[in-house]
Amino acid sequence: MCLLCDDEKAYKAYMDFLDAVERKGKVADPNAAMDAVLDHLEALDAARAKENKARQDDPANDKTLSPFFCSPINK
Repeated sequence: MCLLCDDEKAYKAYMDFLDAVERKGKVADPNAAMDAVLDHLEALDAARAKENKARQDDPANDKTLSPFFCSPINK
């Protein structure tokens, strides 16, 4: 549980996951729940990083271009 105590978002996701499993009438394994929550959070972070990378690579979003620099024309 030490991994989740430091991260409020991860702890909340863990508790929400346990609640959802218990609402279905099942008994949640805490270790499996922690693995599932951490995998889900890592997937969200990876998707967010991929989206940010795509946004940064777009020349239209490049804020470092000088007005005297010829940037590619979007067609």
